[in-house]
Order: sequence, then C-alpha cells, then structure tokens
Amino acid sequence: MRTATLFTLAASFDPVPPEQSGEEKQRADEIKDMFTASWDGYFKYAFPRDELRPVNNSFLNEYNGWALTLVDALDTAALMGLDDQVATSLDYIPSINYSRDSTDSLCSLFETNIRHLGGLLAAHELFTGPLANLATNKSEQVAALLTQAQAVADTLKFGFDTPTGIPQNNLYINNRSTDNSTDNNIAQVGTLVLEWTRLSDLVGKDEYGKLAQKGEQYLLKPRPELGEPYPGLVGIEINITTGRFTRGLGGWVGGVDSFYEYLMKMWIYDQDRFSFYKDRWVTAVESSIKYLDSHPTSRPDLTFLALHNETRIVGYSQHLGCFDGGNWILGGLALKEPRYVDYGLKLVEGCEAIYNETETGLGPNIFRWDPLGTEPNATKVPANQTAFYKRAGFWIVNGQYGLGPEVVESFYYAWRATGEKKYQEYIWAAFQSLKEFCRVGSGVSTIPDVNGKKGDYGNYQPSYFLAETLKYMWLAFTPQSPVHVSGLEGPENQQWVFNTEAHPIKVLRPKQSKKKRDLVDVLDG
Repeated sequence: MRTATLFTLAASFDPVPPEQSGEEKQRADEIKDMFTASWDGYFKYAFPRDELRPVNNSFLNEYNGWALTLVDALDTAALMGLDDQVATSLDYIPSINYSRDSTDSLCSLFETNIRHLGGLLAAHELFTGPLANLATNKSEQVAALLTQAQAVADTLKFGFDTPTGIPQNNLYINNRSTDNSTDNNIAQVGTLVLEWTRLSDLVGKDEYGKLAQKGEQYLLKPRPELGEPYPGLVGIEINITTGRFTRGLGGWVGGVDSFYEYLMKMWIYDQDRFSFYKDRWVTAVESSIKYLDSHPTSRPDLTFLALHNETRIVGYSQHLGCFDGGNWILGGLALKEPRYVDYGLKLVEGCEAIYNETETGLGPNIFRWDPLGTEPNATKVPANQTAFYKRAGFWIVNGQYGLGPEVVESFYYAWRATGEKKYQEYIWAAFQSLKEFCRVGSGVSTIPDVNGKKGDYGNYQPSYFLAETLKYMWLAFTPQSPVHVSGLEGPENQQWVFNTEAHPIKVLRPKQSKKKRDLVDVLDG
C-alpha cells in the first residue's frame, strides 16, 4: 500500500540529498543544452523583444517589450550555472523602463505578475542566497532586481483601483487606463497574492500585499450561491464592481486553476498568516474528490478531475489542468495527509496517459472523455475518434501542444514525493518527444497537432518554456539543487515554494512571520 510506503520512507529519509548519478548528469546536461540553444536563439534573433519565433528567426513583442524571455529565464539559467547568460541578464535588467510600454498595447496584469515580478523576485532570492557566487562583483545589479520588482508593482498597481479592489487585468501602461472589463476570472485575481505579499515582506511596505489580498477576499468568501456550487469550488468569473460571481462554471482548469494552486502555496509561504487559505484549499480538494472525480467509460483505470458547470459534471480538461496532480501532492506532503498525495499520484497517471497515447508522445491543449456511458446525458464521442477513445480514454478537442510545463511539473512533484525513478522516466520520455517534434531552427516551437505529421510548427517559443518546462525537467535529474520543494523530508524542512511560473520564492519560517493579522485576515475584512 502506497501510504505505508510513503511514510516508512519519510521516517528514514536522509536529509542529505543523494549524489547525482551518471545517468542523471547526462540527462540534466542534455536538458541544459536545449535551454542554452533556446536562450541563444532568443538572444540572437529576438532580444530585447519578448519572445522568439524559431522557424523564421523573428520575434513576438506582445508583453510590453520588456525583454520577457530574458527576465523569465534568468533563474533557470542561474540554477543551471550558466555564467554568461546570468551576467548578460544582470547587466541588462536594470535598464528596463518598467514605467513605459514600448508596444503601447494591452498589458496583462496576471502574466506580467507571474513572469516579470515573479522572475525578478526569484532571481533576487537566489543571488542573495544559495547562488550568490554567480553574482560576484555584481552587487548593484543584484540590488536592482528588487528595485525593478518594486517598479513593476508600482507600474501595475493602478489596476487595483476599483470599487472592490478586484483588479482589472487588461491595462494600458502608458496612459494608466484599462479596457473597462466588467468581469475578471478568478485565476487572474487569485494568482497575485504570493508575489505581491513577498514583495511587501522584502521591501517592508505593506501596501503591495494589501492590494492583492483585498480582491482575494471575494474569492475566499464567494457570493451568491452561483459562486460556490460545491463547497470550496467556485465559479470562473467575478464582477469587478460588485464582487459577485457571474458564472458557476469551474474546476481545475484554465481561468480557475492557479487560484486553487495559490491557496496551498500561500499557506506554505507563511503558515502564521494564511491558515484560512489552507482551509479553503482543503475544502476544495474534498469537494473535488466527492463531486469531480471522474473516469472515462473506455478507460476506468484513468482518473481525471471533471469540469463543473454549476452542478452539472462535464468530462473536460486541459493540459493546463494537469498541474492538479502536483498541487495535490504538494498539499498532501505539507499537511502530512497521504490521502491527498495518493489521489494526486492517480491524477499524475491520468495526465501521463494524455502524453503516451498520442503520436508525438506530447499532450493536447484540450481533451474530453465520457464519464457516463449509456446514461441519458452521456457525451457523444466524435465518430472519427471512436477507436482512439476506446484505446486512450480521451479524445482530442484542441490538439495543439504549447510547450507548457503542467504535466512535467506534476511528474516532478510525484518524483519528489516518492523517489520513484518511473517519474523521471516520464519526464525523460517527454523531453525526447520535445527533441524529435519541437526542436527547430533557432529554438523550440509549439506544434499544432499532437497527432499530426512531423515537421508542422507553430513558430513560437514562449518564455515559460525556459522558465518552467525546462526547469522542472532539469530539476528532476539534479537532486542536489538548492531549491527543491520538500518531498520525503517533510514540510518542516520546506525552504522554497514555486510560483505558478516556476519561480522559487523563499518560504518564511514561523519565527520569521510578521504575524500581522491586519495585513491578511480576510475574515475581518
């Protein structure tokens, strides 16, 4: 029984990480080589714009023109010990003008927060901590990382100037205006608190944490009933002016996903201040087991978390949703609750299936399944995918592979929780598929169809591929990295928590917490 094994291992775990084996080193080096090639392609053909188009050696500049890939990838480069990339990044970042948008287009508060603010904070944490040796003679540049993080927040904070404090997500930086959206989704509202609270704690100014936490309270205490069709499970959209939920659609999918993710991660970050966040995560997880647990009719051995449309259950998920196994494992380890770890491992196996059943060995953007069979509300399988569904347990709605981290992220947490080599093998298989089907030109590209022909490319290398996907892959073969999340050692040894962009944030130990309930206690408003 896995539970007994898990805690037997935990009781005898050696806190000194194991040496990297020869095979692990070889694999880690290959992953590092892919990172270096991707970074070099970006730097040669796209820098200082945001992202690379590797097929035709051009660029995208849709994230304000603030050298997104360089900032987002910096902590990965640092962890890999890539001195040249680190030096180049540290020299350039102080020159970024975060008060002006060179593209003069809409800026996403959410994306800028997780990529720029998260990346700057993580780099500052590393270069003032375990990787200080990489920044020798660059004390001014390291100090500038925190200065620039505060500059990002100062630029974005007008987005919170709403009647409720629920932020507008779509911002025009240059004239400090918004697109006047009436609603925001809860992932975009609820995936700010970790970075903005950490910034407050580092610079000693409560205002940043308070801004993010004010809007969060409407998600923690949802209204009306539409906002919480099942206990702890909330709808996807909330009105910015009233704080009332407007749609009861939800689940562990895009638009909702990282709200749930951050509930547990905020508690891990500071258990003194954020116990209510943990309570809400537990409530959501328990309801998910009771109401969203789902198994395809053709593959009852697979476990997925279904979508809920108010109280109607739909066999629908996304590659984005495959972070769920890792988040459940993390929460189970932190709470010392093996039931959550075990269920998370089942979710990991489900998401492994969406990779190993496709022609490329990579998972689709959107997939569905029928959880009901012959019942009146059964979902009809598309005629052209009947055989595929019978074998695989899902059918493909959108076959694009976007180089996202979510599946390998969950493999990483499964490896940390169990120490089982098979999860490393899952990651290595995904990496081999990346090499075969996505490596092209000056970098690595998305592909339009995981069951399509080899040689079709989306011509896009997103910054998160370097910040997240390759980082999780490399960490899985580098057991002595200083930023690993605690696995078998237990939560009392937890030192880092990753934001949703895989940027490591230093955890506050209980004695370090400010214990300022007025800053975060949403129950008191």
